[in-house]
Amino acid sequence: MTVAAPPAVRRPPQQDRARQTRDRLLDVAGDLLAEVGLERISTNMIAARAGLTPPALYRYFGDKYAVLEALGRRLMARQNAVLESWIARHAPTGIAAMADHIGDLLAENAAVTRAEPGAVWILRALHASPRLVHIRLESHRHVTDRLADACAPHLSAIDRAALWSRLRLAVELGFAADEMLYEEDRVSTDIVLAEVAAMLRAALLDLTGNE
Repeated sequence: MTVAAPPAVRRPPQQDRARQTRDRLLDVAGDLLAEVGLERISTNMIAARAGLTPPALYRYFGDKYAVLEALGRRLMARQNAVLESWIARHAPTGIAAMADHIGDLLAENAAVTRAEPGAVWILRALHASPRLVHIRLESHRHVTDRLADACAPHLSAIDRAALWSRLRLAVELGFAADEMLYEEDRVSTDIVLAEVAAMLRAALLDLTGNE
């Protein structure tokens, strides 16, 4: 009889001590990603740096890709928290308010991403690994859904599918520009974010006919 392998992705623990251990493993993994890169990192390396045995790590993560998935989901959740706060501040007062403060969203999202251990390598992993690309796609779709929810009450004349399509492109542009800044040192971060904010502001206002 063949025994099925345990799932690589474990359910997050409920007890405080276990959650703290899991978060510490993710912090260590993020730091190691920044040091050794995606190909070299291993569960043994993560466990050793965290002061745990490999079997202890496997209580939380089945393999290194499960660690990378958890890192990706944690980063996306922190970015989503920035988005929710921004929507709460600006969506109630209309499209113009959101358009005028799109630069704040980009800057706040960039700040929370840069505060994440190993963020650049997490993002690379979400692009490079077939086992992880769905996380980025799910996240970008979620962001688009939330922006569409925020904009739709102010744009009743616009078809929801058309609105979602426009916003999906804007979301991809915003994230792509931020990721570019990790690798391209021949451009100014402030200038790039300002230019992207201007593009996205114009795209939002264009929906209202008041660009």
